[in-house]
Amino acid sequence: MRRIYAFNGDADGLCALQQLRLAAGQGGTDVLVTGVKRDIALFDRVECGPDDECAALDVSLDVNRTGLLAVLATGAKVRYFDHHFAGEIPQSDRLEAHIDPDPKVCTSIIVDRYLGGRFRPWAAVGAFGDSLVEEGRALTAAAGISADDTRRLQALGLAVNYNAYGESIADLHVPPADLAQEMLPYTSPLAFANASPTFRRLDEGFREDMDRAQQLEPMKRVPGAILFLLPDAAWARRASGTLANDLAKAHTGSAVAIVSPKKEGGYLVSLRVPRESKVSAEEFCRRFPTGGGRKTAAGINHLPSAELDGFAQEFENQFRA
Repeated sequence: MRRIYAFNGDADGLCALQQLRLAAGQGGTDVLVTGVKRDIALFDRVECGPDDECAALDVSLDVNRTGLLAVLATGAKVRYFDHHFAGEIPQSDRLEAHIDPDPKVCTSIIVDRYLGGRFRPWAAVGAFGDSLVEEGRALTAAAGISADDTRRLQALGLAVNYNAYGESIADLHVPPADLAQEMLPYTSPLAFANASPTFRRLDEGFREDMDRAQQLEPMKRVPGAILFLLPDAAWARRASGTLANDLAKAHTGSAVAIVSPKKEGGYLVSLRVPRESKVSAEEFCRRFPTGGGRKTAAGINHLPSAELDGFAQEFENQFRA
């Protein structure tokens, strides 16, 4: 039997994966299907048979519906863990769905519930990486982790999450599948953070990229809505998602859009909106063909170049105070 894991390459996906793999033990053969953060149609790449078990982690069921149905048709069993918009969940005795779109929940927290808190510190890292700071601190408090170690886990979550942002694997410091393999031997994320040269590399790279990002000026700024257009550079593609989170915290009460040029043309969009916003980030981004996400954080995988001005105007019209 093979265990196939289709997981988002960000901190939430990796930490959800880590918990499940630690719980499963070292027996069997693991197949990892992943990519950059925006690479979420992963079930199109899953190849399995009736004796295989597949786990989906932190990727929308709605986006993966066709691929999921094809996998179920092979006779394989699927466990689906996610916190994004799912749409109608297929009815199958081979599908076990654990989906919770609550904005205070991430996939690592869902897996933590599923496993009864067996590897809770890893769930906290995933929550911190997904910008759920209060929820991450609640997890570390429940696990009896000190304030200093909590700050260490928060730094780990931010660095691992930052690594997933980019247009392609070539933009990243470390491919997510390689990072997953390096994490696997560590039951404790603190032990990983203390021993891993990769973490130090990611942490230093994160700080360098964000120092560059802090020098940017907004393309559009009105009360309630701020839009940044990033340069066409690998550091900017890496920084885009984390920059969106940081700017959302710095501009409480405003919607923040980060627009990044893509190598083949067009743009990638990251959107953050306040929790009290009348229109969710997901609802706004789903107006565009490749948009999706969740209530406070969403994005558009491809915005055609000719639509940038129209997007900027619609963004201002929707979120202007």
